[in-house]
Amino acid sequence: MYLQKFVRNGFGAMSLLLTLIGCSSIGPGAIPRDRTDYLSSIADSWKEQTLLNVVRLRYGDAPSFLDVSSVISNYAIGGQLTAGGIINSNPTSVAPWNSATFSGGVAYQDRPTVSYTPLSGDKFTKSLLRPIPPVGIFQLIQAGFPADFVLQITVRSLNGIKNQGVSGGQVQAADPAFYPLLDALRRLQLSGTVSLRLEKRGPEEVGVLVLASSRTPQVNQDLNFVMDTLHLRPGKDGELAIVFGAVQRNEKEFAVLSRSMAEILIDLAAGIEVPPEHVAERRTMPSTRLATAENPRDRPLVRIQSGPAVPPDAFSSIHYRNTWYWISDRDFVSKRVFTLLMIFFSLAETGVAPQVPALTIPVG
Repeated sequence: MYLQKFVRNGFGAMSLLLTLIGCSSIGPGAIPRDRTDYLSSIADSWKEQTLLNVVRLRYGDAPSFLDVSSVISNYAIGGQLTAGGIINSNPTSVAPWNSATFSGGVAYQDRPTVSYTPLSGDKFTKSLLRPIPPVGIFQLIQAGFPADFVLQITVRSLNGIKNQGVSGGQVQAADPAFYPLLDALRRLQLSGTVSLRLEKRGPEEVGVLVLASSRTPQVNQDLNFVMDTLHLRPGKDGELAIVFGAVQRNEKEFAVLSRSMAEILIDLAAGIEVPPEHVAERRTMPSTRLATAENPRDRPLVRIQSGPAVPPDAFSSIHYRNTWYWISDRDFVSKRVFTLLMIFFSLAETGVAPQVPALTIPVG
């Protein structure tokens, strides 16, 4: 009788276990959790990798990038049921009863596979050394990013008017007209006077700046300043062609000499607040951009601090040469520039086909 009850209960439990295994669905419920978790991890990893490469450049080390090309999640669920029993055919006072054992369980596994692609060869050259396409820069401005902010980071000169730059560890001052030019372009952007249009001209896609005909006195003043400073004379249609180059070929061209990502990263590295002993020991050069500079535009584009310990609320931090380097979460301007770097990398990579992953590591 006891054995029958045991068998009956055992089959009931087994049926319940198999039902749980067969009816459970992992995929749909895992998407919201996995997508958010992987997105956060990849974003944090990108920030740390970029910050590390900026610091490495400051110390004369070569930058090295590893892209996360794919993430594949593999789920597995299984069950196990164990049952046993002893029938006592000769009960005694010592062992008067029959005995039985029953156990079961469900096992769940998540084994993601992350694929990494080293940035090298042609892609490395195009991503780091090729200047950012000028049309892409003005598309950012058209999308609402501040014109003065974007242009200060991404261009070397506008129609020959030079931006401030860093070369050989020395800061080259901007031309006197450059910063007033950025201020005027920002005001024109806010007024909605200037817009961008893309046109197919032969095999290339060309950016065209279009100037609105309806203008206020303040807009006219800014527009005249920009036209005179850059030696521009748009046609009757108010259009100017955006081209890459140091100087314009005619008065209807807006020549933009843009920076490469390598130049931008070197500029960021020049403003790192490195430990004084590292400079004294000639491990690195003194900072050429100081956070205490009187003109805000002479200060570091991203303020990267250093010390023996990292603040608990740092936006991003890395450990290098027994020193912590970080960007403060309370420095919004630095965070904004650092976040824009990802967009600049994407602009620099325009037209580059993805490579086959060279290294695949199972995680977990």
